[in-house]
Amino acid sequence: MNPSLSAVLGFPHAAPPPSAEVIEVARGVFWLRMPLPFALDHINLWLLADGDGWTQVDCGYGDPATRALWEAHFDTTFARRPLNRVVATHYHPDHLGNAAWLTGRFKCPLVMPQAEFLTAHLVGSAHAGYGAESICAMFRAHGMSREHLASMQERGNRYRSGVPELPPTFRRLLAGDEIEIGANRWRAIGGYGHSPEHVSLYCKQLGVCISGDMLLPKISTNVSVWPAEAEGNPLARFLDSLPVFAALPGETLILPSHGLPFTGAALRVDQLQAHHAARLAELEAAADEPRTAAELVPVLFRRELDLQQRFFAMGEAIAHLNYLWHAGRFTRTIDANGTIHFQCANAIVTGGSKQ
Repeated sequence: MNPSLSAVLGFPHAAPPPSAEVIEVARGVFWLRMPLPFALDHINLWLLADGDGWTQVDCGYGDPATRALWEAHFDTTFARRPLNRVVATHYHPDHLGNAAWLTGRFKCPLVMPQAEFLTAHLVGSAHAGYGAESICAMFRAHGMSREHLASMQERGNRYRSGVPELPPTFRRLLAGDEIEIGANRWRAIGGYGHSPEHVSLYCKQLGVCISGDMLLPKISTNVSVWPAEAEGNPLARFLDSLPVFAALPGETLILPSHGLPFTGAALRVDQLQAHHAARLAELEAAADEPRTAAELVPVLFRRELDLQQRFFAMGEAIAHLNYLWHAGRFTRTIDANGTIHFQCANAIVTGGSKQ
């Protein structure tokens, strides 16, 4: 094991801000926390002082509970100052859910990557392989049981429950772009795999990086395959995105979307790389015979999964298997029923035993 993995991350704040309150984590950078209706029950949002107003980075799930908290912040935290813009790191509903509502209320622009804006509209309208039927068809091909498929079909398209209004316009943000916010400049860092064109924001002057979902302190970011790119390799893209975070100055304060702010980005990158290497090795050991993704989900997730968790677990299992297939470490076959099987390329199976 890398000796650095025995080190520990630094956590400057022992607890998140109470509901409807904020913590100033750096000069002019305020931490808000909003609820989520899932097992992962919160998201961190970041309010940045911006001259005579504010810039908001990510905006929470578009439900009444979150909007009630926003109303409380308008009355207190905002101190009657306007919102100058909303920046969305990516299209997922806990990040984009209130974008149209906020920008409409304050007559301000939404800034985000083009691929994220367009994907939000594709998912929201269930087009181009992003609908529930396409997802169920892919999961069926990867061995999901009829019972679980029926639950997925009943679930339908849940995206619009978190993004009730799709933003009609945006200003494009590209990796490498710099945004002037108040007295500071923030550089957009591209990240891939978790979503099409995720951006994190780094401010050298403040020594702060808003990492979004690309770098979380305690859990590994979900990296999934979806039907629009069923043979894609998002895990490779995700792992290839991590070194830029490891190269940040060691004292950089990382502001993640979930969990507590922390220092030690290079250590966290080491931990994530080791985590995925271990999961990939476990899949190789488990696939000495042809296996479906559904059969291999328990290798990656050793707990009971609810419907929401199973949805993401299946996508993540396929992502790991596609990674091994693209790397030549697995073979991939499709049987007469259209079911996809993976097998470790080094396994020679005779009569059910590996030789």
